Amino acid sequence: MVTRRQVLKLGGMALAASATGNLSGSAGAAGAARITYVLVHGAWHGGWCWGRVSDILVGAGHRVFAPSLTGLGDRRHLLTSETNLNTHIQDIVELFEAEELKGVVLVGHSYGGIVITGVAAKTPRRIKQLIYLDAVLVKDGESWSSAHPGDMVEARRKAAQETSKGLTLPVPAASALGVADPADQAWVDRRMTPHPFATYEQKMNWGGPIGNHLPKVYIDCTSPSLGSIAAMKDKYRGKTEWPFVELKTCHDAMITAPQELTKILLRFA
Repeated sequence: MVTRRQVLKLGGMALAASATGNLSGSAGAAGAARITYVLVHGAWHGGWCWGRVSDILVGAGHRVFAPSLTGLGDRRHLLTSETNLNTHIQDIVELFEAEELKGVVLVGHSYGGIVITGVAAKTPRRIKQLIYLDAVLVKDGESWSSAHPGDMVEARRKAAQETSKGLTLPVPAASALGVADPADQAWVDRRMTPHPFATYEQKMNWGGPIGNHLPKVYIDCTSPSLGSIAAMKDKYRGKTEWPFVELKTCHDAMITAPQELTKILLRFA
């Protein structure tokens, strides 16, 4: 008999808790190992964006945590001028510690790719697999802005200054992320929140390569491809140490293709 626990709240972070069940043809089928997933959202999003994927994984008997990073989603009220990448990395490190998580499949979408790189640098022993979902890849000594062309960096600086005196990056339209369905567009536009600008130009010090030598895979969303990170992805696509898996959907794959995305998450668990 399938059982399901209610979604929990812990320290302001929304969690999808464990359950039992089946997912036909997947690694989550009955009798398979129970996997712990931590799903890290991208800029302007919150833990809410993983709901469709979380439901599938939890229904298959896996354990899922989908926290909102400080200053975003249901934790937007915690935003200050001091909220930066270190804050967001520590959000996930503290979740690992508080829940005593081990063997984690850590997934980072878009900006969240930088966050999971930082988590891997700080606490690799708790991580089993890194999955970068159409994510930003930032090398040691670089910043999020390093992934963007100069004209985009200047435009974002200007927009942040004009809309919030430099506190946040204003919210883009869901359509700019490739979300085409009108109902999904309305839902995403309604839920997104301004993103802490301090995360944009902060240079990071990983002390080693991206991923800290942990197993990793990159999910490349190609239909349509997000132009702002296309050049960055081209630098890594085809490299032996960076296996790429194509997913023919838009940048917000967890919203537009949850079933297809979940199959990949299970494959690399």
